[in-house]
Amino acid sequence: MSTPRRFQLDVDDETLDDLRQRLTRTRWPDEVPGSGWLYGSDPDYMGKLVEYWRDDFDWRAQEASLNAFDQFRVAIDGIDLHFIHQRGVGPDPLPLLLVHGWPGSVWEFHDLIPRLTDPASFGGDPADAFTVIAPSLPGFTLSFQPGKRYDLVRMADVFAKLMTEVLDYPRFAAQGGDWGGYVVSRLGAVHADKLFGIHLNFLPLHPDIASEGEPSEAERVYQEELHHWQTEEIGYHAIQGTKPQTLAYALTDSPTGLAAWIVEKFHSFTDNDGNLERAIDRDSLLTNIMLYWVTGAINSSFWPYYAIRHEPWPLPVGRVETPTGYVSFPRETRHPPRVLAEQAFNIERWTTMPRGGHFAALEVPDLLAQDVTAFFRAYR
Repeated sequence: MSTPRRFQLDVDDETLDDLRQRLTRTRWPDEVPGSGWLYGSDPDYMGKLVEYWRDDFDWRAQEASLNAFDQFRVAIDGIDLHFIHQRGVGPDPLPLLLVHGWPGSVWEFHDLIPRLTDPASFGGDPADAFTVIAPSLPGFTLSFQPGKRYDLVRMADVFAKLMTEVLDYPRFAAQGGDWGGYVVSRLGAVHADKLFGIHLNFLPLHPDIASEGEPSEAERVYQEELHHWQTEEIGYHAIQGTKPQTLAYALTDSPTGLAAWIVEKFHSFTDNDGNLERAIDRDSLLTNIMLYWVTGAINSSFWPYYAIRHEPWPLPVGRVETPTGYVSFPRETRHPPRVLAEQAFNIERWTTMPRGGHFAALEVPDLLAQDVTAFFRAYR
């Protein structure tokens, strides 16, 4: 197995100059007057965001924030995998794998990691410290290599090798949301002997799961959420899962197009009361987008969508018996009832939060850190 190599991100000035020129030359689309976010990314918001991106956004400051973490790359299973490996500050830190999703990146965890690695700095107990390992998903941003495609099954296997063979953690904890929830669930299903437990802020339940008999009120609400998802929110999922190459031409060529495609997801799936930047600040949004832009990784990041439509369901048939904690945020895309979740997972902790959405690590890192800490305290 290869030895990890230190990594620091340093985007060349030519790439940044080219970005500014492309932003300046943006061709703006027609719009339905006064439509706001109804038909996609709000034209007024996008105009202001692109202007800020072009004239005021300080990439070097954000790059330095990312480089403040201990970052590495290592060759595993044909990919040069990027990961953060931040040591915990405490008597016996528990190794914790953090797994992001789409259109996220390891930047999602920039406020969460310090809360987990150094809880005493946030008023917590040093005995609760984690050593955090946060990889960029294979095919995403800093783990992108042209021509490589990784589905959720391969990602889980890569991360199992990273944790046990490269970093020599025989057992570890794992947490994930979005695609990260699928990958972590897969780890819990097929690599159970390596895990203390798994913690999820997104439950990957098979669409056909149902309880016997008459559905409860909670199940009816869940079915309504699924119906809304399938009729109003699944457009991006369908194109990324059927003809991803076609979309990739536009998003690889136009930074404004890339931003509009990604920003709409953050607006739709966060707890923002109509104002996206109440949930996620502008610099964080643009830093996440920049990681896709400077690496040219958008096309390969679509692959899990294609794979999940054209390959077998990534979780084995049966119940994931690894101890599982789940935290439900009010603006998550859907809220499965516990009776259904327990058919698929060994649920040992179930928490309902007062605020937050799909991108909890960015929106409410304090609440997510509290629940992760509480769940894994029993496994130290």
